[in-house]
Amino acid sequence: MNGLIPLYGADLDLLDWVSPQRAARLISLDLVKAIRSRTGGIKRLISRRRPSDGRPSRPADYLGTRYSFREHLDNGHLCWRLKRLGRGSELRPVFLAVVADCVASQ
Repeated sequence: MNGLIPLYGADLDLLDWVSPQRAARLISLDLVKAIRSRTGGIKRLISRRRPSDGRPSRPADYLGTRYSFREHLDNGHLCWRLKRLGRGSELRPVFLAVVADCVASQ
């Protein structure tokens, strides 16, 4: 990719490799943000988010609900705490069904 510049989407996925001439045109149209090196050369381009793109994606959109979070203890330490999903008697049949399915599939 000698001489080509990487073009990333607004969500930082690699979209394409562009020539310096095309990069200059995209910058002049204000469609991308140029990330430059200390010497002034363009290292990469990141496309700007358009209003029609909707809200920006967050890691939680891909990872689902967080069931653990950091808790501050009285002594100043941090630890991980799990979010309660229900009483043990409510979830036990569901848990045992999942375990049985995992054991049966092996």
